[in-house]
Amino acid sequence: MDWVSLGRTGTMVTELPFGTWRFGRETDEGSVEIDETRAYELLDTYEAHGGRFIDTADMYGGGTSETWIGNWLAERDREDFVVASKIYWPTRDDPNGRGLGRKHLRRQIDAILDRLGTDYVDLLYVHRWDDETPVEEFMRTLDGFVDSGRVNHLGASTLWPNAWKVVRANAIADTRGYEPFTVVQPRYNLVDREIEGPFLEMCESEDLGVVPWSPLGEGFLTGKYDRDDVSNVDSRAAEDDSFESKYLTDENFAVLDTLREVASEVDATPAQVALAWLLHHDQVVGPIVGARTVDQLEENLGAADVSLSDDQFDRLAAAKSGPFPDIVDSPARGDR
Repeated sequence: MDWVSLGRTGTMVTELPFGTWRFGRETDEGSVEIDETRAYELLDTYEAHGGRFIDTADMYGGGTSETWIGNWLAERDREDFVVASKIYWPTRDDPNGRGLGRKHLRRQIDAILDRLGTDYVDLLYVHRWDDETPVEEFMRTLDGFVDSGRVNHLGASTLWPNAWKVVRANAIADTRGYEPFTVVQPRYNLVDREIEGPFLEMCESEDLGVVPWSPLGEGFLTGKYDRDDVSNVDSRAAEDDSFESKYLTDENFAVLDTLREVASEVDATPAQVALAWLLHHDQVVGPIVGARTVDQLEENLGAADVSLSDDQFDRLAAAKSGPFPDIVDSPARGDR
C-alpha cells in the first residue's frame, strides 16, 4: 500500500483507510454486526497489509468502535498510525448532547480521546453541519483543540451539496487565524457521482483532500447483484428499503457491465477495480474500505495492486452521467 499526502496537510497516510462503522453496531434483530473478536481480527489484517489509516466516529457502536480501536492500539506504537474520528451525532440523552455547540464539542473530544486511549487524534471531522450553531463558535472551538495539541487536522464529512458552507467556514478561519478544514469525506463511487461538478470544484479551489465513504455503492459495485436475479437483495433491503430503487437501475447495471469488463481485463474483481478507480482519481486521497470478514477486507485491500490505463479509467468514468441522486443525511448510511 502506498503512502499519500492527506490533502495539503503535512501528514502522510496509507492510500486505503479502514472504516470501522460496523464495530459494535447493533442490528435491528439485536445482534452485533462486528463483535470485539472480529474487530481485532480485521484490524490485525489491515495492519498486516500495511494499513495505517483508521477511520472511526464517536457514535459508531455508541463509542464501542473507539474503545476497541484504543484497546488494539495500546499494544502498538500509536505514532505508527493515523486515526480519524468524528463529532456531531448524539451519544447521550441531553439537549446539549449533539451538534457542534461548544459544550458538546468539548465534552466529546475528551470522551473520544479517553476511549481511544490517546492524547490526540490526527484528523477530527465534523460529522454533519450544524445550522443552529454560529460558524464562528465551532470553528473557534475546533481551533482550540488544534492549539492544545488534541487534534492535528480538521475535516468535514457528508456536506454535499453545501460546498459554500465549507468555503464560508474556511474564510472565517482565515480571517480569524483559526485552523481551517483541510479534508472532506463525501460519498463518492462509480454510481454515486453527485459530488462531481461544484463540490469537487470547490475541493480543488480550497485544496481539500477527498476521502470518500461508500466507495462500493453499499455493495452494489462488488458485482454480487444481477439484473435477472435479485434474490440476494432481500437481506440488503431489510437494512435499507430504498436500496433497490436507488441502485438496481438500468443505468447502474450499465456501469456494472463496464466494471466487469475492466475487471476481466486487469484480472481483478469488480470491487477491486471500483476502488482502484478512486485510487487513480487525481483529487482522491483514498477511499474508505470496510468489511464484515477478513476475506472481504483482503479482497478490498488488493485494490492497491490494481493498475488502470487512462483508457480504462475514462471508460469507467463515462459509464454513468448525471443527473445524480440526492445524498441521504442519516447516521445509518454508507461508511459515514
